[in-house]
Amino acid sequence: MLTTDYVPGSPNWLDLAAPDPEACASFYTALFGWTFASAGPAAGGYGFFQQDGRTVAALGPLTEGGGRPGWTVYFNTPDADRTTALVESAGGRVRFAPFDVFTNGRMAGYTDPTGADFAVWQPHDTVGLDAVNDPGSLCWTECYSTDAQAAKAFYRAVFDWQEQDVPFGGNTYTVLTPAGGGSDDGQGGIMQLGPEQTAAGTGSHWLPYFEVTDPDACAARAEKLGATLRIAPMDVHGVGRLAQLIDPYGAVLAVIRSALPGQ
Repeated sequence: MLTTDYVPGSPNWLDLAAPDPEACASFYTALFGWTFASAGPAAGGYGFFQQDGRTVAALGPLTEGGGRPGWTVYFNTPDADRTTALVESAGGRVRFAPFDVFTNGRMAGYTDPTGADFAVWQPHDTVGLDAVNDPGSLCWTECYSTDAQAAKAFYRAVFDWQEQDVPFGGNTYTVLTPAGGGSDDGQGGIMQLGPEQTAAGTGSHWLPYFEVTDPDACAARAEKLGATLRIAPMDVHGVGRLAQLIDPYGAVLAVIRSALPGQ
């Protein structure tokens, strides 16, 4: 499970790039009950989604030329420059080189060899998200890949993640754990995209999961607010009840009521 005791390679930040940040903020505050706080005039429209005063995600305008709306998962690194060199040597692409964000930290963005975008955050004053796993916060990260084997080799070279392959609906799901982590430290997974998904134009991407108390009600509320369902609410044994959504601006996310141990 995720934790705010961030270790190298674990998810420690999450933000959304949107074509209309103000409208997008309205959607998510209505969906999850979040509040939105601007980071100030020097931040270029960037701000923070908060739950009970704790930052659970962030939002900003699209800044990359040709960029598409979407959530970006950031992974903790003690050295963004070294991670950038590892990404390049492993066949990834640098979308933006490491740079300092005031005194908060240092960040860089990449695309893995199969086409999935992600980023890293090297903490300084801001360690990471204030809350994970609670309702309304990030609880899992998942990479859907056009070539799961290539993706696993890449991330293994960059982050030294531990992997455990488990059967999943006739396919293989790879559970990811930070280097040195135990069986309870799973932070995400990698799964092969199916032929029907790639034929429909779905490319490699990272998908954030948000914990909710009622996935069905959350999915219905999202639809009323203008989102569409990518996967209707469903039960997955040992995982929980989940749904996947496409927000009104094209970003993909998932919501889940995680199964309790033994369920």
